[in-house]
Amino acid sequence: MKTNNDKNNKKGDDAVESSGKKLDKVDCQMIHLLQKDGRMPNNAIAQELGISEFTVRRRLKRLLDSGVIRIVAVANPIDLGFEIAGNLKIKIDLKKADQVLEKLKKIDSLIWVALTTGGTDIDVEFVIRSLKEFHELIFKKICKIDGVISTETSLMVDLVKDEYAWGTAWD
Repeated sequence: MKTNNDKNNKKGDDAVESSGKKLDKVDCQMIHLLQKDGRMPNNAIAQELGISEFTVRRRLKRLLDSGVIRIVAVANPIDLGFEIAGNLKIKIDLKKADQVLEKLKKIDSLIWVALTTGGTDIDVEFVIRSLKEFHELIFKKICKIDGVISTETSLMVDLVKDEYAWGTAWD
């Protein structure tokens, strides 16, 4: 079954821009469904949205190839054997932001790195196996990066909410 939403280059009120990438209502609905269940079969998505499975496959490929979405397994790091997980707030010399960010991106135990506004400049999430690794991460890796002024650490003691089904801004 083919609907008006199946057109690849759809224009009009339902099309939206996301970082230069066109998303329409069907793309947003697909993303919403996949946020709830990343393993949802293409035929189930097609049935839910009233479009063809071919259309789902084509759109899903475009969303994945363009980097709009990624489909990954999300797990609680503590359940995977990591003893320490947490957050770092890093204050830096903003003139050296690009160099600091490049070096932080290369540290494997950092799972999320973002340039931010507010009291600190960079927000980082990390997972590590031990207190020894935590010491090495802070004092032998991060604090030795030219441009890092200070760090503030918060450790995760309990994962209370872990939600990724926030939809899109156009829902």
